[in-house]
Amino acid sequence: MTPVLCISDLRATAGGGALLDGLDLTLDPGRVLAVVGASGAGKSTLGLAVLGECAPGVTLSGTVLVGGTDLVGPDPTRRRELRAGRVGHLPQHPGAVLDPVRRCDRVLDELAATVHGRDRVARRAAVAAALERVRLDPALARRHPHQLSGGQQQRMALAQTVVTAPDVVVLDEPTTGLDPATAAELVGQLGDLAASGTALVLLTHDHDVARALADEVIELVEGRVARRGTPQDLLGARDPVVTRPGQADGAARLVVEGVTVGAPDGTPILDDVTVQAGTGEWVAVHGRSGAGKTTLARVVAGLVAPRVGSVTVDGTRLAPAVTARDRGHRALVQYVHQDAASSFLPDRPVLDQVARGAVLLRGRAVSAALTEARDLLARLGVEPGTVARRPGSLSGGQLQRAAVARALLVRPAVLVADEMTSALDPEHRRDLLLLVDDLRRDTGTTVLAVSHDLDASALVADRVVVLDGGRVAEVRETAELLADPHSAEGRALVGPAGGS
Repeated sequence: MTPVLCISDLRATAGGGALLDGLDLTLDPGRVLAVVGASGAGKSTLGLAVLGECAPGVTLSGTVLVGGTDLVGPDPTRRRELRAGRVGHLPQHPGAVLDPVRRCDRVLDELAATVHGRDRVARRAAVAAALERVRLDPALARRHPHQLSGGQQQRMALAQTVVTAPDVVVLDEPTTGLDPATAAELVGQLGDLAASGTALVLLTHDHDVARALADEVIELVEGRVARRGTPQDLLGARDPVVTRPGQADGAARLVVEGVTVGAPDGTPILDDVTVQAGTGEWVAVHGRSGAGKTTLARVVAGLVAPRVGSVTVDGTRLAPAVTARDRGHRALVQYVHQDAASSFLPDRPVLDQVARGAVLLRGRAVSAALTEARDLLARLGVEPGTVARRPGSLSGGQLQRAAVARALLVRPAVLVADEMTSALDPEHRRDLLLLVDDLRRDTGTTVLAVSHDLDASALVADRVVVLDGGRVAEVRETAELLADPHSAEGRALVGPAGGS
């Protein structure tokens, strides 16, 4: 069998440092290679290199052969022509590939045209097949990306990736933002894609996904292959769920009352949602993709104005829009975006941006805020030299930790976090959760955390609020939910028959 991907002596350098250091890989049709490793190990750099691409300031050398064609070296226009219909790429953040001002179906048709030209029937068939493969209702393709949930955006981005029927698909954290049931469906779809002959390069921190899909696993450490083997050899069995009891004092700090939000087409996104969280309490918000979790988080943060309903913090009713909140009210609630990369300005050092909130909303001197930012980032495992750079040179996991640090430095009464650990490897995920947990215990900060990770919620959350179809299905103690996966909220989380 002739390999569809051959990588030889692949190197990536930036600022005198090696991001990839002499990688050699081959991949046959229909095979799945999982690439694991800590944040910053070089996974995303490798994923871009398979396309012959690299981030600004990074230099590639070596050979990347796809279908016998070397993608390292040609100019950008020629490179895009060479890989059309051969290599597909789903980046870690779907917002990077979804055009915010165009309807999704028009973008899909345009991509299909790169393979099928003016054959309208073939283009329509390719688009329909792509949407079916990722289990998206064709009606959703008529929407703009901002009208889709995070999980729907991820699947729409995958549809754009597979609509050209490429030989190799690079998937960077494909299950980010997906609930367990939808993630399981996606894993099945990717398995079908591999069975049809498409080779997959899976860059992931989700060892369950790697176990389910991969034929081979490599672990990157500082840009080199440290280990190589089967999923069973490298990843072992699934870690047990560990819980950490909470310490909320019960006083109502955050009250979301009767919030209703509708989509432009009139479809309800949230329908009379009421949620309360006590001082120092960690409340996890779960539910299937499209249930309204991110919309609820954005309502609390003032980024989405509800049609009716209110948000109150420490007895103060907040203006629906963050732009109408004064400095003190903005400091009460801080928000960590699901797509951390898009929340940073591209042309300013990350450290400056992390410290900025403490300057503007706490009145800290710049020098003191920078010192606090360095200390907190170091506790989160982000090196001082790394955050002195601009966002484009940091990994997704590093930016995610920086986004959490930026919010915490404001010392908010309420921290609203949307999938704040989705881009992190298991070790950094646990470290971040425990650090935020320690801080909320010390300061009394209330945490409202949107998540699809039941293990993460089991570790730190006091209660779980489950949304289903834009309404609160039930609210229960975390331990009760884990003990009863066939309850109403359990079914909303994992789908029919308790699948996960």
